[in-house]
Amino acid sequence: MEPAVDPRLSSRGAMESRISYSSEVELKTTLRELVIYIIFLINLCIVTFGMVNMERYFLNRVMSYVFLEPSSGDDSSGFSNIRSRADFWRFAEGPLLDGLYWDKWYNNATLTPQNKSYIYYENLLLGVAQIRQLKVRNNSCAIYPYFHTFIEDCYSDYHYRAEDRSDFGLGNGSEWKYTSASSLSPWYWGSMSLYNNGGYMFTLPRSKQESMEKLAFLRQNSWLTRGTRVVFIDFSTYNANLNLFCVIKLVAEFPATGGALTSSHIYSVKLLRYVTYYDYFLASCEIVFCLFIITFIIQEAIKMVELKKEYFRSAWNWLELLLLGTSVLAIAFNIYRTVEVSLLMEELLSDDHVYPDFYFLAFWQVRYNNMVAINVFFAWIKIFKYVNFNKTMTQLSSTLSRCAKDLTGFAIIFFTIFFAYAQLGYLAFGSQAEEFSSFQNCIFTQFRIVLGDFNFHTIESANRVLGPIYFITFVFFVFFVLLNVFLAIINYTYSEVKAAFEAIPSQELKLGDLFRQGCNKVLVMLKLKKPQMDTNAAEESLDSKEFSATQRDSSELSNGNSASEKSHLSLSKLQQGEERLHEKPPSTEDMDRVTAQSYVSTAQFQQLLRYTMRLGSKLNNTNVQLRRVKRMQQLKVLQARCHSKTQQLVW
Repeated sequence: MEPAVDPRLSSRGAMESRISYSSEVELKTTLRELVIYIIFLINLCIVTFGMVNMERYFLNRVMSYVFLEPSSGDDSSGFSNIRSRADFWRFAEGPLLDGLYWDKWYNNATLTPQNKSYIYYENLLLGVAQIRQLKVRNNSCAIYPYFHTFIEDCYSDYHYRAEDRSDFGLGNGSEWKYTSASSLSPWYWGSMSLYNNGGYMFTLPRSKQESMEKLAFLRQNSWLTRGTRVVFIDFSTYNANLNLFCVIKLVAEFPATGGALTSSHIYSVKLLRYVTYYDYFLASCEIVFCLFIITFIIQEAIKMVELKKEYFRSAWNWLELLLLGTSVLAIAFNIYRTVEVSLLMEELLSDDHVYPDFYFLAFWQVRYNNMVAINVFFAWIKIFKYVNFNKTMTQLSSTLSRCAKDLTGFAIIFFTIFFAYAQLGYLAFGSQAEEFSSFQNCIFTQFRIVLGDFNFHTIESANRVLGPIYFITFVFFVFFVLLNVFLAIINYTYSEVKAAFEAIPSQELKLGDLFRQGCNKVLVMLKLKKPQMDTNAAEESLDSKEFSATQRDSSELSNGNSASEKSHLSLSKLQQGEERLHEKPPSTEDMDRVTAQSYVSTAQFQQLLRYTMRLGSKLNNTNVQLRRVKRMQQLKVLQARCHSKTQQLVW
């Protein structure tokens, strides 16, 4: 008579089977979401990388050759070499006009059509160039009383309230009168200040000779004054070969200290988006991207309604919201840019003798490119959400979450010391070294020192005493001590997490098993592989003997007098039975041979099914008994160790 099976054990076995089934379903659902997200990611990459190419860089480089770098004959003629107002006029009347007006071929043959300038013979100058300056008022700063007899005029740094808007000079043209720009034009963030979009401006004529005469006239009548704080040179070109607009802004700042600082912005943008068949393909991908975003927004809204506050406790949900937010902003930028280009393009190109302000459109195009770049970054980061079933990724995320508190405490100590050194460098070397001229520069300089990129001679020249002390102590405390503490925290936590994962075997279905099952099903459906039998006659007899033996051992364990001896006996037999159960099963060829020689009727199949269910219940019972025996052995070993330690303490 077979012993009765504990119903709690059978229910636990059923629960474990349900957990295994739910894990498999969860894994399949995750893989399905991963496949859909990969399709979305591919579509996003097509949209983003389809609007950029290497020609943009080469076009920017060509323009910098013409206007920024000095010519071979004179090293001081380039825009980057401007150091004073006289240098600015030298550049404006020389390299600037030579770069803007290409009216002759390399053999001095006149280019056609007339009154059209093609920079490097390929880039059409749109309209004319514009030059604009901003000034500050006289007496916009306070003079110490002791110097009133020596200094009469005082011009402060540029800020909006100190800006001069009154007429000056001859006062009979736009270059002598203040002009307010459109409210949509962006302000310019320069090296010294944030500059307004208005100013005293004029445009250059279509002819090179007339432009040279106008610049000479302005120079002779002192168009640049002591109050001039910045001068902008703006112009735009179009390359029909590449369908690219190049918007160029050259900036010369004249700070209150004297001298000049130069900077430039060269934007190569594709404002006319839909011209070729490939452009229309990208447009279809953009529509698909919008549909994906709408679908994701609906899914996240449903999750918010179902989970409520629990939704915001997951970092992945916050990343999802951030990705959706950047995607919506990118779509809004794209729509706004497209509408503005269609509305302003005809107006900007209607008159060849005025300056077409493409900088406004280029500015929004660059903002759109930046938003798309951030969107792509977060989209690739999100892919880690779908590979969390991988053991390595789980260990990594567990390591970061477990050491978060330790890293927070470490970050407080690290940045306290780091900012203390930054203030020391700014106060001690700020007036002598460019790397320490501002607090922001000090922070970046110290990060460079940590990475090994530093100039010790500059620090030593700034202060021969504090310089070496600052450098040596910073490298010692930050590089050798704090960074190694940071690595020690990560390594120690990772070793703990890895040991915990090895001690607790994973019961989840592995990805390789799932793929193997899927491949086997496909091969069976294509009739390239025969279906495998779930049972075998020889295996059934072996299993019945093993389970009967283990069942007898379990009954002896429950009814015997000596618990220790029987637990040892049951443990050894159970382990032997478990080893025999994991022996290599018969090969597929043997199973196919048995299948071909025998036929299982319906009654035999039902009997075999009931027998399999009994074997499953017995296996669950045996596993429970085995765990109990192992737990008893561990407790005895622990008690023995405690007893030995107690005796040692007593002695």
